[in-house]
Order: sequence, then structure tokens, then C-alpha cells
Amino acid sequence: MSVSSSSMGGGGDAGVRTVVWFRRDLRVEDNPALAAAARTDGEVVPEYVWAPEEDGPYYPGRVSRWWLSQSLKHLDTSLRRLGDSKLVTRRSADAVDALIKLVRNNGATQLFFNHLYDPISLVRDHRLKEMMAAEGIIVRSFNADLLYEPWEVVDDEGQSFTMFAPFWNRCLSMPYDPAAPLLPPKRISSGDLSMCPSDDLIFEDDSERGSNALLARAWSPGWQNADKALTAFLNGPLIHYSVNRKKADSASTSLLSPYLHFGELSARKVFHLVRMKQLVWSNEGNRAAEESCTLFLRSIGLREYSRYLSFNHPCSHEKPLLAHLRFFPWVINECYFKIWRQGRTGYPLVDAGMRELWATGWLHDRIRVVVSSFFVKVLQLPWQWGMKYFWDTLLDADLESDALGWQYISGSLPDGRELDRIDNPQLEGYKFDPHGEYVRRWLPELARLPTEWIHHPWDAPASVLQAAGVELGSNYPLPIVGLDAANARLQEALSEMWQLEAASRAAMDNGMEEGLGDSSEVPPIEFPRELQMEVDREPARVTANVLTTARRREDQMVPTMTSSLHRAETEISADLGNSVDSRAEVPSHVHFEPRTEREEIVHTNAGNAARTNGIHEHNNFQLPQHRMRNVLAPSVSEASSGWTGREGGVVPVWSPPAASGHSETFASDEADISSRSYLDRHPQSHRLMNWSQLSQSLTTGWEVENSVQPNLIG
Repeated sequence: MSVSSSSMGGGGDAGVRTVVWFRRDLRVEDNPALAAAARTDGEVVPEYVWAPEEDGPYYPGRVSRWWLSQSLKHLDTSLRRLGDSKLVTRRSADAVDALIKLVRNNGATQLFFNHLYDPISLVRDHRLKEMMAAEGIIVRSFNADLLYEPWEVVDDEGQSFTMFAPFWNRCLSMPYDPAAPLLPPKRISSGDLSMCPSDDLIFEDDSERGSNALLARAWSPGWQNADKALTAFLNGPLIHYSVNRKKADSASTSLLSPYLHFGELSARKVFHLVRMKQLVWSNEGNRAAEESCTLFLRSIGLREYSRYLSFNHPCSHEKPLLAHLRFFPWVINECYFKIWRQGRTGYPLVDAGMRELWATGWLHDRIRVVVSSFFVKVLQLPWQWGMKYFWDTLLDADLESDALGWQYISGSLPDGRELDRIDNPQLEGYKFDPHGEYVRRWLPELARLPTEWIHHPWDAPASVLQAAGVELGSNYPLPIVGLDAANARLQEALSEMWQLEAASRAAMDNGMEEGLGDSSEVPPIEFPRELQMEVDREPARVTANVLTTARRREDQMVPTMTSSLHRAETEISADLGNSVDSRAEVPSHVHFEPRTEREEIVHTNAGNAARTNGIHEHNNFQLPQHRMRNVLAPSVSEASSGWTGREGGVVPVWSPPAASGHSETFASDEADISSRSYLDRHPQSHRLMNWSQLSQSLTTGWEVENSVQPNLIG
């Protein structure tokens, strides 16, 4: 069987030494790079380089680091069973430099690795191939992550697809099937490794061990455990997947996405086994089971599409793919962002989801839709902030898949969800959590509310609230924003966006502006300072001021059931202005032109007193092209002194480098995944899509129930 690869030289001969560079392919089964190295009949040196600084702002969160540490241990054990081999580990700030040193020290003549498709890896891999070629080292790279390489799937004109449905249809109708999964090598010999001792990799500190121990009760990382999880899903929940996939109050998804992200499980193995099941059920006439397979395979297709978009549009993780979305006036409000993170928005399904994410590092894909839609459309916060928080907290955090999901929710894709449509969390609650069990599990303060009111407690009669022990505005907040007011504000923002877009187009037509679709014109939205909470990336070397560290970590703590909103309101101004934890405006380098704001009163339907809830209308409209709205802080509880954390349950977040987190190498003209020039094949890859250039008969290619946050496979 042939293996898709790109090469800078021929294959190895007997007696050669080959370095196999592991990355997000932590398995010995169906690993083309490892299989090819084993076939050389020479010595094989498996290596893993831990260089998270290269990822810029996307330094792995606590739960991702825990999974990675466990997976590496599992991989090392598997390699040792194959012979006298072991996994050589390196800690470096430069993966290419570490690999070159290892090759030199070992006298290796070949380097094999598997492809990655995110922009950072594309640039790094191209640089690696050039430097290894200068050293006279043979470099071969392989496809281990996708069914088909991105450059293999094109339309009839040879262009890349811009919508999911035609892309996936083309994948399913390719003239050749995806390669069959490879068996593990029978034996691997590494020879003398005395010249390359392993570095100790530190993935956690003392404050994180308690929470990580809880993760081990629910998850079993490692490629062999991934195989067991896949088998259990195929023989169990898959047959009823089409019926049960929307149930947020039960384990109705496959739970395979962390295994797929870290490469403990190959997508093509999943694809082939599910297709075999589908064929069996089709022959049996089981249409419901056959439909289950179709829907599940679509989630695999979405994962493929996320890599496809990242390869063809390297800035998709930080900039909208539709040109007019660059004019949308996002709300730059850290208070809203903080309340959303802490699960204190006053909308039970949203809050339950954010509490689950904080506590477990996991979210059902339907709940991911709910919380991300609320973030973008009700709070109108920049989708890049939400994507970054998901990256910091999810077990299956995946740059390409998360970018696809958040771009879809924000209306930034040609077949994305309409930005002008606000989803009602109350209706979504009764759709995905009809009996309220999910909300009760994660919001114990609402546990005694009848199902009739569980998703909209503000409408419940006072007697019902009293009997359930719920005090709105005390032990559970009123809604942070009313949906009617949010919708009005959203419509205003959309009108503003289109007017700015029209003005820019007119300027371009008059020769005053160059190219509406040039992504270089769109300044990245900086992440809030509050995300920069871990003082040091190397846990063993934390030397930050203890007081400052404690204050920052309190920002992530989950509220208690008895915390008082009234007490917190008197503390919020002092907390936000505290000199110990002072932060610059976000983004700190953008000049705002604030306009007049006025607060509206949100009335509840249960006879509760009217209450100011931080909802704003905008009276002025004239704005410069790239200005964003700076909304006043809402008067809702978020004071750190009003929260307490669970044992070991601090969510870690990224500690940024001194330079800007937005790497300019994302737009590098040298980013390629093979020896061919990337930009020669994709000259428009760094330009935003222009809506007017797309078909006017667009239809939504994928329903929300099967689309958003595609990294959650199934």
C-alpha cells in the first residue's frame, strides 16, 4: 500500500538511522512516519520536542497539558514493547534547533514526520526542511491526520472549496478511497541512545495536581485506550446516534475528539470502521442506524474541513473569512467576558455549560453552540476571545476546529450561521435539556426549581422561587442582558457594519483604498489582559508575587451558591480599580472614541422589582473604519471576593510572550506543507473572502446541530 508523502530525498537503506518526530500523532498504529522508518530495517529514534513557546498565544491549557503528559507516557511504554526503543524527549524553545542537534548527535541520515496544517506548523515545517537539506539530511513527511490532503480536494476548476457541503460531497466522491489504516510495526530498534538523553518535561505544578487527579477518573489518554473508546462507541451508542446526539443531559456523543486531536486515533481508521458499520446496517435495512453513521461521518468531515480552511486561509483563527465582517463593531467589555466565564449570566443553560467547562474541561457539542452563540450574539464580544478561552480550558482544544466553529457562529463563513439570528437560551434549554437535569447538575442553586421554570427562573412566581430557595439577584443573578435589548443592539451593529463596508467600497472605487479583501488591513483583536493569568509557562520556575498570583487566579473561580450579588456590587468598582491587579484597557493599543451610553431597565415577569442590568443603547453612529465599541461595565456581581474556588479547580490560562501574540509568520510567503511553494498554488490564500464574489444562491450547508465546534467529534 502506498503512503502519501512529500520528500526531499529517497527512502533509507538498510543500516541507516532515522529520527521519527512525533507531534500530534501519538500512536504506533496507523502512523505512516513510524511505519516508513521501521521499513528501512535500520535504527529508529523516536523523538518528541516540547516547545510550546512557538505556539505564541496558544500555549496549551492545564487540561490539555495533562492529557499530553499521559499520552506521552503511554506512547513511551508502547515503543519500549516494540524492542529496545524509547521515546526521546526534548524541552526547547525552538523545535527545529532541537531536532538538528539530535540528528547530529545520533549520526542520523533521515528525518520522518507527519503533516500538520495549522499556520505555525506550516511555517516551521518548511523551515525544518530547508535547514535539514542544508545538512544533507533526507526529510520525508506523510499524511497521518486527514482522509485526503488539502490540495487533493478541489472543485471542477481546480480551486479550493469555500463551503462545507460541496467540500464533503467531493471527499465522499473522490475516485480513490482514503488509505486503509496501517498496523503497528512488529519491532523497532533504536540502537545506542547514550548520546541523546531525555529531558524531564514538566506539564503541571503543585496547584494543578488536585484537579488533574480528577481528570484521571473520567479519561484514559493513550492510543490503546482510544482504540477501546472507538470500539465501545461503534458497538454501543453509534446505532442510536441520530436520535440521542442532541441530549445534553447524557453521554450521547462519541467522546473521541481528545484522542483525535492528539493523534492517538486516526481519522481514517474511524472513517473506515464507521463505513463498514453503515454497510452492514444498510444491508439489514436499518435506516435509522444508517442515518446515524451518515451524521457521525459528517462530524469527521467537519474536522477535515477545519484543516482544509486553515491550510487555504492561514489567518482563519484570528480574522474573519468574509470581508465585510471586519467592520463589525464588537463590544470590548472585560466585565461581560468575566461574567460569561464564571457562569453568572443569569441564563441557566449558558451558566451550566460554563460551570461544566470550568470543572471538567469538557462540553457537549450542543452546549458549545449555546454558550458560543450567547457570547457572540447576545454579549457581542469578539469571537476570538471566546475561541481563546475554549483553547485554554477544553481537553480537546484544537486550533483549526475551534476556529471553524467560532467563525461559523459569528457568521464569518459563506455557509455560516446568520449573525442576525439570536438563539433564545430558554428555548434551547427545553430543546437540549428538556427535563432540566443538566442545569440541576451544574447549578445546584436551581436544583429545586420545577422543570417548568428551570430554564427561565426570572418568569417563575415568587412563591415557586421561595419554595425552591432561589433568590434572584442574590444566590442566582438576573439576566445580564435582556434578549430584546440585545437583538436591538445587534441590529444596530449590523447596520453600522454594512454602512462602514459601503464606505470602504466607495473609497476603494475612488482609488483611495487598495483591495477590500486584503487581510493585512485587518488589525488582530488583542486578547484581554485577564486571560494572562499564569505568571510563568514553566511551572517549576514560578517566581511571581504570591499576592498578585492569588488575585489573578480568583478571576477563574466558580461562585458559591450563597455569594451575595448585592454585596459584590459594592465591591466591583474597588476590585476593578485595585492597584495590585491593575490592567491596561483592552485592546491597549487601539484608540477608542466612546459614544454616549444609557442604561435601560430590564423588567422581570414575576413581579420582581425592576433592576438596572447594564444594557446599553448607542445614540451616535459615526465611527472610524476600525473602531470598536467600548461598553460601560455592567452592574452585575463579579467581585473576586464574592467567589470561592473548588479544591484544585483553578482553570489555567495562557501566559503571553513579551511580543504580540499574533505571529506575523502566519502570513509568511514560505508556508508550505510540501516541497512545492504554497503561495504558487494558492495565490489568494491570504485574502479575505468577498461576499459579492460568492454565489448569491447560498444555502446553509450544515445545520447547527451537526456543525459548530467540530472538534467535538460526534
